[in-house]
Amino acid sequence: MSHQIKSCSLALLVLWLAAVGRAEVKAGDAFPSLGTAGLSGALPATAGQVVIVDFWASWCAPCKASFPVFAKIHGDYSARGLVIIGVSVDDKAPDYAGFVKKLHPPFATVLDQNHTLVSQVAVPAMPTSYLVGRDGRVRFVHQGFHGDETERELRKEIEALLAEKI
Repeated sequence: MSHQIKSCSLALLVLWLAAVGRAEVKAGDAFPSLGTAGLSGALPATAGQVVIVDFWASWCAPCKASFPVFAKIHGDYSARGLVIIGVSVDDKAPDYAGFVKKLHPPFATVLDQNHTLVSQVAVPAMPTSYLVGRDGRVRFVHQGFHGDETERELRKEIEALLAEKI
């Protein structure tokens, strides 16, 4: 079995075990604390911001396709209060680092190498993005990445959340 298939199988097993062991975080739930999840990398300030937490992996083709879209969204909305955090679930730091080096995202990326946060959230698939309101509650969940359709939905939802009064 190739290394990529082994990594994919292991990551899917971790996701499945997380889902079995915990209830999946869904719209309306408070998003778990990023600061206590043992993530590797610098976390941006998120208090009072609209936040996208995007779970991804270097072996995931839709994840790779999503990064340019998140880069555009970051450029269009970061000045208005949107923070994007890409959370890698890669088992090996070099896989994470290589992906980030190749794609150069303008938004924050961190590594959840011990799968602490992905287990707390019980992420159902790669990629999955959680759009969190200024109140820290999940407002929208996007399972998978579906190109223009996902981008249109995210932009509509981001506009609505940024327009909300605190």
